[in-house]
Amino acid sequence: MARAKVAAIVAMDEGRLIGKNGALPWHVPEDMAHFRALTSGQIVVMGRKTWDSLPAKFKPLPGRTNIVISREGSNLELPQGVLRAFSPAEAIEQAQSAVANLQTIWIIGGAEIYKATLPMCDEVHLTKIHGVHEGDAWLPQFEDSFSRVSETKGERCTFEVYSR
Repeated sequence: MARAKVAAIVAMDEGRLIGKNGALPWHVPEDMAHFRALTSGQIVVMGRKTWDSLPAKFKPLPGRTNIVISREGSNLELPQGVLRAFSPAEAIEQAQSAVANLQTIWIIGGAEIYKATLPMCDEVHLTKIHGVHEGDAWLPQFEDSFSRVSETKGERCTFEVYSR
């Protein structure tokens, strides 16, 4: 069985901000559509805080296998079908064996999960949201370890893909 690539998908503003109070600090429909198009039918890996931030109607994210990373013991209750891992490495290992013909394992946040998994990623799909916003979570620097392979300008953002 071929190994699926590991890719981070993240939106940040011009100041590297990615979150505010456990949520996105902006509402950019073209970014949400981009996220949906890329991750549908695949596995998404997220931290517990990102899981908690999902609106109830999108929990778990539909049309995807959801894996939640949490160090908490039995305190974390997840719906049937949502997998749980105790570490980023365990989540990626679970994902590699969970779905046949899997193309991509998507790392979807938050900041601590990005920090831990960027060294394991083959690609980063970055949405640069125009402007500077207020918030409390930032994306670690990763660009020195990757090469930008594409850039597509949107109305309120720019979509970039980085590869090793």
